[in-house]
Amino acid sequence: MASRVLLAAALLCACVGAGEGREAAAGASALRSRAATDPNSEVKFDFTPFLIQYRSGRVQRLMGTRVVPASLDARTGVASRDVVVDRATGLAVRLYRPTRSPRARGGRVPVLLYFHGGAFVVESAFDPVYHAYLNALTAKAGVVAVSVNYRLAPEHPLPAAYDDSWAALQWVLRNVQHGGDPWLAKRGDASRLFVAGDSAGGNIAHNLAMRLGQQQQHGLDAGGVGGGARMTTIKGVALLDPYFLGRYVDPWAQRAWGFICAGRYGMDHPYVNPAALPPAAWRRLATARVLMTVSDQDRLGPFQRAYVDALRGSEWPGQAQLYETPGEGHCYFLNYLASPKAAMHMATLAAFINAT
Repeated sequence: MASRVLLAAALLCACVGAGEGREAAAGASALRSRAATDPNSEVKFDFTPFLIQYRSGRVQRLMGTRVVPASLDARTGVASRDVVVDRATGLAVRLYRPTRSPRARGGRVPVLLYFHGGAFVVESAFDPVYHAYLNALTAKAGVVAVSVNYRLAPEHPLPAAYDDSWAALQWVLRNVQHGGDPWLAKRGDASRLFVAGDSAGGNIAHNLAMRLGQQQQHGLDAGGVGGGARMTTIKGVALLDPYFLGRYVDPWAQRAWGFICAGRYGMDHPYVNPAALPPAAWRRLATARVLMTVSDQDRLGPFQRAYVDALRGSEWPGQAQLYETPGEGHCYFLNYLASPKAAMHMATLAAFINAT
């Protein structure tokens, strides 16, 4: 796997004139020598277009590093602010509150716990694309949204993101049910809790619902204590072009997954291949409704459809809805909010949240 330094040297050699060729070649040779001996220049894993990891451990992210502050969005009227959930791990969330809530019940609205995408290695809850998307979704669906800024691989390989999702769920439940954060305590409806995410975030949303169901099978709730009559209910899980794979994927996809989880989980692990779960295991999915969206040019589409087929053929008693968008690629709806297809995608998600 050629390093970016060597690529730049090759381009330089191609562009210089004949009289400068020997000097450029000598420079390229020096760069190659440096790359072979300098751990800050030698590539360990090239995960383009997301990031490059070097032998020294240094990580160079190639996208998803921009941030915008929380604000009052003039277009949607949605207010946002940031909260640190766990200073020890750095877990934080960005809260979104609608100023117009026509679907409020007694002043309360549904709560949406949202996980961003980015292959588990890039992006954040503070990225301008996700900030714009959550502003629009909060206004459209009339929810209090909690966008989770979970830890990223490779510095924090899986299951770090899964652990952060669990901590975020616990934090939301504490604040909605027992008071604390004013937006959740005063506006959030604990009986209308939804979990959603796109790409890697969809994977996290699914695994969070499975973890909650497993806890509840042992008589525990999200707080790790007896749930009793107040057992947490997730009204719906929305998986937006989620990151799922299967046993038969190309070697590069296998290497990427191994990089994300530091080799801890194979391609048959239910974290990445839930379609391989036995029918009885799906009973752990702690929701009665699932929305799966698939963009038909997404290479992950076969695994997303396999998920729905497995879910419908399992012992899970709920309802699974499949929404497909023709002619679009993976998570197209994030970057083209004004397009008719993206608008329909968001309308479908908002209707899913407000169906009950």
